[in-house]
Amino acid sequence: MYRNILLVVILLVAFGHLSNAQPNVWNNKQCAVVLTYDDSIDIDLDTVIPALDSAGLKGTFYLIGSSDVVNKRVSEWRAAAQHGHELGNHSMFHPCDGSLPGRAWVPREYDLSKYTVNRAVSEAIAMNTLLKAVDGKDVRTFAYPCGDLKIGDDYFYNKLKSDFAGARGTQEGMQTIDQVDLSNIRCYVINGQSGDYMIDLVKKAQQTHTLLVFLFHGVGGGHNINVSRSAHSELIHYLKDNGQNIWIATMVDVAEQIKTYQAKSN
Repeated sequence: MYRNILLVVILLVAFGHLSNAQPNVWNNKQCAVVLTYDDSIDIDLDTVIPALDSAGLKGTFYLIGSSDVVNKRVSEWRAAAQHGHELGNHSMFHPCDGSLPGRAWVPREYDLSKYTVNRAVSEAIAMNTLLKAVDGKDVRTFAYPCGDLKIGDDYFYNKLKSDFAGARGTQEGMQTIDQVDLSNIRCYVINGQSGDYMIDLVKKAQQTHTLLVFLFHGVGGGHNINVSRSAHSELIHYLKDNGQNIWIATMVDVAEQIKTYQAKSN
């Protein structure tokens, strides 16, 4: 009898330990979810931001400095920042490595494989200056254009670490707060998946107490990488309805939290 009671106690303790892994690290919620939107397209301002504002959620929008949508709609981007959305740095010209397979579309003048590290760094810093002129902020995050991390053998972001709170890549995955590499934050690229698929990812993050970052481009159009407006809406409604258990925040806020936690843990 006593042996059975002891076994029950051990199981309860073990279950409690597993179910409360890394308690309180995500603002006292089960997990963190970040909604990111790349390439500064009209859909962001016309569809996405109104949807997020309606649900009381905040997103991160990675802007390209040379984009006409940035140039022509500066006041609207400034208003978005004033409402709590992050304007992230997606570089001045969105350079991608044109030497990789399937990259024939990359313009020669913005082929990252032909850049020097200094050029990539200086363009990113110039983009920070532009963004500060829009939102007045000194701290933000970076997103690698095309997910390209290197110029030759050099990780160019190594020279930018002091200029950003973190950098979002394109490698897939969810990680606990101590596993996250702030130089290459993992995410899920969304292209045609259903609302159920995205909600299942959130539920998995809740169960595993991890960081989940979504990477969107078009929402209901506007980009060849696209998710339907209805699927996006299903995700937004799930997040809104479960906000008591999920920390939905901008990439910069989550990156700052991770940085603080990791500094204390080291």
